Amino acid sequence: MSKKKVIIIGAAGRDFHNFNTYYRGNESYEVVAFTAAQIPDIDGRKYPRELAGDLYPGGIPIYAEAELTQLIKDHGVNDCVFSYSDVPYPRVMELSAIVNAAGANFVLLGPSETMVKSTKPVISVVATRTGCGKSQTSRKVIEYLMDKGLKVVAVRHPMPYGDLYAQRVQRYAEVADLAKHKCTVEEMEEYEPHVVRGNVIYAGVDYEAILRAAENDPDGCDVVLWDGGNNDFPFYKSDLTITVADPHRPGHELSYYPGEVNLRMADAIVINKMDSASPEGIQTVRDSIAKVNPNAIVIDGASPIKVDDPSVIKNKRVLVVEDGPTLTHGEMKIGAGTVAAQKFGASALIDPRPYAVGKLAQTFEIYPNIGTLLPAMGYSAEQLKDLETTINNTDCDSVVIGTPIDLNRIVKIDKPNTRVYYDLQEIGFPNLEGVLNDFCEKHQL
Repeated sequence: MSKKKVIIIGAAGRDFHNFNTYYRGNESYEVVAFTAAQIPDIDGRKYPRELAGDLYPGGIPIYAEAELTQLIKDHGVNDCVFSYSDVPYPRVMELSAIVNAAGANFVLLGPSETMVKSTKPVISVVATRTGCGKSQTSRKVIEYLMDKGLKVVAVRHPMPYGDLYAQRVQRYAEVADLAKHKCTVEEMEEYEPHVVRGNVIYAGVDYEAILRAAENDPDGCDVVLWDGGNNDFPFYKSDLTITVADPHRPGHELSYYPGEVNLRMADAIVINKMDSASPEGIQTVRDSIAKVNPNAIVIDGASPIKVDDPSVIKNKRVLVVEDGPTLTHGEMKIGAGTVAAQKFGASALIDPRPYAVGKLAQTFEIYPNIGTLLPAMGYSAEQLKDLETTINNTDCDSVVIGTPIDLNRIVKIDKPNTRVYYDLQEIGFPNLEGVLNDFCEKHQL
C-alpha cells in the first residue's frame, strides 16, 4: 500500500513535535515538507536527518506557507496537518479551504496522539492567547513549590530558530547558558527569568528526549512544569492544567485556536490583569468560563507594575519597548511598558514608525495595528541591530523597557531608560497556593 503524503503546516514548534510524536518512524506516511509562518526567516531550512529519523536520510525541507497550494499539487499531498498556535478561527478555516481546494485533507492532531507521558508529576501552565501572563504564573507556581522544598524543572515550549540539531535538547541553569546556546531575544525573555530565580529550564526540539533529561536532571526533579508558548496546548500529559485568560482581549478565549482547547481542559483558570482591565472585559471572560468549563477553579489575578526609576518617565516623551510576540501575532495594543508610562505620568508616547529601519520597518508593515510602541524583535543579529538603531533614532526623551529582560544587556541604548517589572498577584480566594497544596497532597509530594 502506498504511503500517504503529508505536509505539516507550522511555525518552528508544534510542527516539529507533531512530526516527532506521530510521523517519525511511521511507515504509513511520508512527510514531504514543512511550511513556516509567524516567525521571520525560519523557512528555507531543513529539518535535519539526525532528527527526522531513518525514513528521511535527506532531511525534510521547510518552505514558506505561501507556497502551500503549489506544494500540495507538486507532491500529490493527501494530508495537510495544521500545527501552530494563536490563530483566529476564520484564519484556520481559510487555510482549511486552501488545502481542500488544492485536493488535500485538512488535519488537526489532538492531545492523545501528541502528548508524552512523564514519570514525574506534571503541571502545565498554558493560555488563551499570547501575552496573557503565562510566564509570571509559571514563576509563581515554581515559587510556591520551591518553598515546599520541592525540586521543580521547567520545560519551555519550543523556539528553535537556529541550528535544529544543535538545539535538540537544551538545559539552562545559569545566565551564561543563554550565550552558550546562542539565544534570541525571544528565547532570553522566556529562559532568563527562570534561571535568575534558581530553577533549571529545558527547551529545544525533541520533546520526549527533553522530558527524559528533565526527569533525570542532575540537580534533581520532583515536579515537571510545562511553561507553554503562545496559546498552544501542552506537549506532555498533565496532572494539573492551569490556563491563563486575558480580559484585555475578552471573547478571544472562545475564538482563537487552540486557546479554547486550553480553556476547556483547564483544572484552574487565572483571569489575569484585572487591575487594568475593564469590568465588562472581566465579565465576558467569566461568562466564557461558565459556558465551556463551569467546573474549573477560577483564580482572580492582577499584574501590578513597578519600575526602576519613575523619574525617567514623569513628564517625559517616552518610547515604550514591549515584548515582540505579544504585539505581533498576540495582537495586543499595550503591554507592561505602556501601562507603566501611563501610571507614572509620561507626557507623551512617541510613535517609532517614522524612525524604524530594516526588519523592524517590515514588522510594522506586516502588523500595521501595533499600538504606539516598539516590539522588541530579536530573532537574528540583523533584527537586534535594527532594534538598537530604531531606539536610538527615535526622537524621545527616554525609553521605557517593558520586556521580560533588560535590553541594555544586549543592545546599546543612548538615551535615559528604565525597566518595568511585573509579577502575578492573586486576589482573594481561591488561589494558586490552595490548588498546589491539593496537587502536592494528591501526589504525596
